[in-house]
Amino acid sequence: MSNNMKNLDVSALGKVAVLMGGHSSEREVSLMSGQGVLAALRSQGVDAHAFDPAEQDLGSLKTQGFDRCFIALHGRLGEDGTVQGALELLGIPYTGSGVMASSIAMDKVMTKRIWRFEGLPTPDWRMVANAEETVAALSALGAPMIVKPARDGSSMGLTKVTDASQCAAAYALAAKYDDEVLCEQFIEGEETTCAVLGEGAAARALPVIRIVAPDGNYDYQNKYFTDVTQYHCPSGLPAEEELRIQSIVEKAFRTLGCRGWGRADVMIRKSDRAPFLLEINTSPGMTGHSLVPMAARAEAMSYEQLCLNILAEATLDCVHKTERMA
Repeated sequence: MSNNMKNLDVSALGKVAVLMGGHSSEREVSLMSGQGVLAALRSQGVDAHAFDPAEQDLGSLKTQGFDRCFIALHGRLGEDGTVQGALELLGIPYTGSGVMASSIAMDKVMTKRIWRFEGLPTPDWRMVANAEETVAALSALGAPMIVKPARDGSSMGLTKVTDASQCAAAYALAAKYDDEVLCEQFIEGEETTCAVLGEGAAARALPVIRIVAPDGNYDYQNKYFTDVTQYHCPSGLPAEEELRIQSIVEKAFRTLGCRGWGRADVMIRKSDRAPFLLEINTSPGMTGHSLVPMAARAEAMSYEQLCLNILAEATLDCVHKTERMA
């Protein structure tokens, strides 16, 4: 994906809906992302309009004459293939991954199963259905252990468990967000994230960001609403470690069939500097605290350029299938 957008005719992008808000637990963050994207696109002359699926029926996108959508929705009913499927039926091109990749990436367990099958490193895990199984998972995986919803984002419903006495409360919190609860081996070490732009063989990783949160607690509050978390980009990691993370993230992105853009979270294990993939986001945040714009800036790509790049590659699954058959 080129940084040079001088030759892009923004009028060719047509009337654009920036989908934001929605029904998920990440509605508040989505509204912040969407407003940022909307302002950026308008500043570049794009005919962009806010569209909240919680307040308007998606079918009205067609009747209102929208030509493409920038998806700034986060979480379920926005990032999980549901909205993507509706847009496929409406025939309106959209940003980011298609139906299947969006659905798989939202499900942390399915993602981990595919990555593990493909030989990509990801922490061990157990699925649990109650507090007793959570205690058993702690015994199998060891302490500390992460308990979280299998299909939610922004660290919603996540608990770091260090003792069996915490398992019941941790399970109950995660189960509030999803009926599938994931227990994951905790990887002690440095937390990083790496964005990817493009598709297929052309997909490329942006510079790695190293995250230093207070007491290692990179939770919902520290992600979006405080300024105490430190972000290092350039990462300060040895060059070979950065290249290894970028290579793993590019493969993880392609393996799931992602396209357009995304961001994967990677832990570097302190004991041996081995990287472990945690999850991948197919509609990452675009707020003032968000990480994809930060990585883009490290390559001299402005927030506005990033938004235009992503929007220009809006497409449909059916278009890709037709192109492959031609």
